[in-house]
Amino acid sequence: MTPFDRAHAAMEAAPQDDRARLAVYDRLADAELFVLLEHEPEDDTITPQVFETEDGDFVLAFDLEERLTAFTGAPAPYAALPGRVIAQYLAGEGVGLGINLGVATSAMLLPPEALDWLTDTLTHAPQAAAGRPAAFHAPALPPGVLGALLPAFEAKFEQLAGLASHALLVGVTYDDGRRGHVLAFLGAPAAAQPGIAKAMAEALAFSGLEAGELDVTFLAPGDPAAEALLAQALVLHLPEPEPEEVQELKPTAPGMDPAKPPILR
Repeated sequence: MTPFDRAHAAMEAAPQDDRARLAVYDRLADAELFVLLEHEPEDDTITPQVFETEDGDFVLAFDLEERLTAFTGAPAPYAALPGRVIAQYLAGEGVGLGINLGVATSAMLLPPEALDWLTDTLTHAPQAAAGRPAAFHAPALPPGVLGALLPAFEAKFEQLAGLASHALLVGVTYDDGRRGHVLAFLGAPAAAQPGIAKAMAEALAFSGLEAGELDVTFLAPGDPAAEALLAQALVLHLPEPEPEEVQELKPTAPGMDPAKPPILR
């Protein structure tokens, strides 16, 4: 069971649950997908196969390489890309995306308008703001809200393994009287902080909570503010990175170099 499989199964078990449906889009955006191509990549250009159906044109992708091979029945050219990148390049093209067709119970068709919506949702970036906390207090979130946020956070934490030791969810009152909640990450390097903030904004967007708002900040483990938060906070642990052999990787395949996204034809 892949993360996408589990999210899809939860959606099928609760078809009226908007949060379960949103979680499928979240897992899709974060997943590495194997896109079936017309032919082998040429330099930085890839050409996905487009399948014509009664419901429109679709590009096919699979969340496991083995599933792509099971579908084709023979070795076939493909490109491994994040789901969010695939959605971005198909948005506005009038082409849908088929996931795991014929090889898994998580098979589904996403029409073009679904990819447009997903791309638009993913483009929203968190806004920088300044505020002076006057007091911290225990999180004051209703059980239903907390129950929606925690799975969304944990799913994103899987992508952030090793970038922070843990996160602290705490209520806050600012000196201007505004009350809210803050999620503070301890020990995150400066280079990783914008990505973490974006991931948390996505978690909030895909949680299904309307008009949700959460402040995200970053602290050093020994910061006095961290000690003040620890006394009141709900502590959320990030997973440790899996040990792996250290080696120098030079991105050469299309889509592997963030500075040179692939060109789709």
